[in-house]
Order: sequence, then C-alpha cells, then structure tokens
Amino acid sequence: MTAHARASAFIPADLPEPGFDDLAHLPGMKPARIKMLRTINFLRDPLGMSQKMLEEHGRVVRRQDFGGWGVSLIGPEANELVLFDKDKIFSSSLGWNPVLENLFPHGLMLMDFDEHRIHRKALSVAFKAGPMKHYLGDLNTGIARGIAAWPGAPEFKFYPAIKALTLDLAAASFLGVPWGPDAKKINQAFVDMVLASVSPIRKPLPLTQMRRGMKGREYMSAFFGKEIPKRRGQKGDDIFTQICNTTDDDGVLLTDQAIIDHMNFLMMAAHDTTTSSISSVVHFLGSYPEWQEKIREQIIAVKAKTGGELTYETLADLDIIELVMKESIRLIPPVPSMPRRALKDFVFMNHHIPAGSHVGINPMITHRMADVWPDPERFDPLRFTPENSKGRHKYAWVPFGGGSHMCLGLHFAYMQIKSFFFHLLAENRIELSPNYKSEFNMSPIPKPKDGLPLRIVRL
Repeated sequence: MTAHARASAFIPADLPEPGFDDLAHLPGMKPARIKMLRTINFLRDPLGMSQKMLEEHGRVVRRQDFGGWGVSLIGPEANELVLFDKDKIFSSSLGWNPVLENLFPHGLMLMDFDEHRIHRKALSVAFKAGPMKHYLGDLNTGIARGIAAWPGAPEFKFYPAIKALTLDLAAASFLGVPWGPDAKKINQAFVDMVLASVSPIRKPLPLTQMRRGMKGREYMSAFFGKEIPKRRGQKGDDIFTQICNTTDDDGVLLTDQAIIDHMNFLMMAAHDTTTSSISSVVHFLGSYPEWQEKIREQIIAVKAKTGGELTYETLADLDIIELVMKESIRLIPPVPSMPRRALKDFVFMNHHIPAGSHVGINPMITHRMADVWPDPERFDPLRFTPENSKGRHKYAWVPFGGGSHMCLGLHFAYMQIKSFFFHLLAENRIELSPNYKSEFNMSPIPKPKDGLPLRIVRL
C-alpha cells in the first residue's frame, strides 16, 4: 500500500502533555497519593464511580488514572463535539494508543484523518451487500449448529458458551474456514489481549497480564501471517480473503503487516463486543420474558414468508429484536468509554481545555442521563420506536461511536444478533437461573460477573 505518514499533518510534533496545573481550573479530582490504587478502584466499579463524578462535578470533569491527567466530557453534546469532530480537534489514534497500541497497533480505530479514510475505504469492500448476504448464510448455518445442544440441556453458563460460538462464527465469516484445533489458543489469545489493554501494569514484565497479552498478539500475528500468501490473488467470500486482495486509492494492495493489524483488530472488535452485546440482550430477555414472546411472533411471521429461513431481505422484518438490542446496549454498552486526545485548544460548556489533553466521552453515563432518557434505569425497548425517538439528540445513543469512526462492522453486528435470536427463540425460551446475580463487570468490555447461568427450554 502507498506509504502514509503515521503522524498526520494535523498532529503537532510538539503536542504538550497537560498535567494537574494545566487542568486545575476544571472541576474534578484532586491528585491521588497512589494513582494506581485510584485506577484499580475505578475499574472495580466504573459505572458507580462515573456517576459519582457526574453528580459531584458536572459534565466536564478533570480526572486522573494510571496514564496521568485527562478530562471527561459527558452528554450528547460532548459526544457530538468529539465524535463528529468537524474542526478536526480530536485524535482517535492518540486517544486509543495508550490503551491498545501494544496489543492492536494500527487497527482502524487507531488511525486519523486521511490515513483512516484510506484504510476504511479499502476495508469497506468486505461489508457491502454482496458479501453480507454470504456471511448471513454462514451465520445461519453456524448458529443453528452451535446452539443445537442447548435446548433441554441442564443449566449452563451462557457467557463462555456464546463466546466460544461467536469465535466459531467469526472463523466462518472472517476466514472462511473452521478454527479447528487452534480454537482454544485463539480464544485465550484474544482474552489475554483485551485484558492487557486495561491492565495497570503497562510493561510486559514476567507473569503480568501485559506479558500474556503481548504473547497473544505474537501468536495471532503469526497465525494470520502464514495465511496471507494463500489468499493473495484468490477469490473468496470471507472477510480475510477480500482484505488480502483489496487495494487503496492508487490500486496498491495492503501490505502483509497492514492486513495482520487489521485482522487482529477486526477479530477483537467482532468477537468481544458481539459476545458482550448478545449477553446483554439475553440478560434482559430473561429478565423480561414478555419481550421473548413479541420477538417470537415476528420470527414465526418471517418463517411463514420465506419457508423457514432468515434471508437478507427479511432482516428488516425483525425490528423488535432490534429495539430490544438497542435498549440492552443503551444500559450495557459494549464500549463503555471512548478516548481521544485534543490536538489544539478548545472550549466546551465555557471550560477552556488545552491542546494535548486526554479527552474521554462516556456512553455508559450518557445512556443513563435522566434529562435524555426518562426513568433511565427502566428497561423499555419502545424508547427506540420512530415516534419515541423523535427529537432525541442524534448523539444521545452512541454504542457504536459516530462520525467518521462509526463502527465499520455495525450492520454485520446487527445481522449476527438478529440471526442468533431468530434461531434461538423460534422454538425455545430463555430461563435465567434463580441464582443469577444480574451483575455485569463494565470494564474493559462488559460481561456478566457469574457467567450468566440459564436454561434454554424447548416450547
């Protein structure tokens, strides 16, 4: 691929690193004696701690974590400012790099401006209608096979089961082949990489999570690297083969390293965030079973229309699943916070924020703001009907980001979730265990604390 400088022309070479004194005029945290302890305490309860900061300090908050000092901006207006970024103030690359650079360097989310545009355009070929129709066929087959043993089985923990299934599904859609004997190693590699991304210890010292994460990246890079020559010049409907043969604006193929970086990032994003989202939906469907019945009615209607299959053309008919999914990830967003770095001074809500500041927006809190979402803790999928959405701020709901960095695989995620519940709920119902604790760890990617024990009962 044509070489493009990693440092965009928009990014100053002498970008400062603001400390407490530079941000002292903002409301927020005082310096901690042990900032690592503050970070650990935050990671134990990010939702509660974030709500407390909003209550005490408002929508612009000076914060401190293991990376140093930064600013949290909260609310739909903050989301629009940062995500739409019409004045090119915010760098996604410099925001995510402290978290992801060691594990997922040069992924699409870690690119800015022209570099991001070029790579996003090249990768978008894998998410057009033609390939998506093929992916749906693989999803339908893989899901039906993967859940076949669930109905009537004894109680089991849903989270590890769906995590294994989404990995298998990613193998078919992303690689076009089953994982085979590598599945367990690949799953562990991605688990280690994601956990390392938020580990307070940032160096790969022996016995640390960062060391395990770096080993996971080495394993996955080697896995993808040995496959690339087999895909060059070949036709294939899977995402990997298409990316191996896509070109940039000048007709030049992506380099092997670019493909490895993109595949590592896309697999992580598709695997972990989809696992989290499906788990959230199952949690709420089990808690509010009347919504299972509403979804099942639409599934029966689609089956009657198509002769039993879910087709690409009938995905839109499953709009109740979509409403439930949107409300589920409002309350439990798969990416609870999104970091950026300010490339120049800016003003928000009459607060001056200096260039170089680490800036974060917080979907987890914006999605629960009472002035945006009446009775915000109540589960109500009807919030997302067209009539009830009218007048709501465009950036009030941002689980998939927004602006130029809107999730590239958004429609793939919708399709996978609809296919999963189409097959699961057609002839079954979800029954949560009486012992289910109904609590999620919200960081780094939300997951149920006790694995979400349940039964799938055949109707």
